[in-house]
Amino acid sequence: MSLRRLVVVALLGVTLPALAGNQKEEALADSVRLALSNAIKDATPPTPSFRNPSDQARYQNWLESMSYRLKRKLADDQTRHEFLATVWYEARRAGLDPGLVLGLIQVESAYRKYAVSIAGARGYMQVMPFWTNVIGDRDRRALFDLQTNLRYGCSILRMYLDMEAGNLFLALGRYNGSRGKPDYPNAVLKAWNNWK
Repeated sequence: MSLRRLVVVALLGVTLPALAGNQKEEALADSVRLALSNAIKDATPPTPSFRNPSDQARYQNWLESMSYRLKRKLADDQTRHEFLATVWYEARRAGLDPGLVLGLIQVESAYRKYAVSIAGARGYMQVMPFWTNVIGDRDRRALFDLQTNLRYGCSILRMYLDMEAGNLFLALGRYNGSRGKPDYPNAVLKAWNNWK
């Protein structure tokens, strides 16, 4: 972005659109569609459970560390705590590293809950509205709900990882609608390194 545009944006208080790509609606096998649908249906609030006290201590340390680092982006303590607890819960639920999800959110929406891309992707993880028709209840407004957005985004990324046999680079490209192009996956991987 040019310096001139940044100055104009800062002076006018304009909110820039999210820089997300355009996820593609793909033909999904019925079993995949059903698995995704089941993954997003459970509206259980994010309540972490731990096998032992050391796991709980690691979570608390992670939460405190990430909260401190994210304070500039999400100033309100309660909002930031809820955001991080939900990221951790939904990422772990989908078998993803919470730092990866934070990196993806950084690239996709810059931590803006109501971000909308030029392609129409919505929320923190920039989920395309067609997903609500494919695996959801057709309520596109729900994509601005924190838990709903993260649940969709994490479930979709998990599906792409499975489709790409664990190849994160290709899965990230597919998530962004830019499979095979390096810019987006490299940006997310770089952002992930900041959250490890």
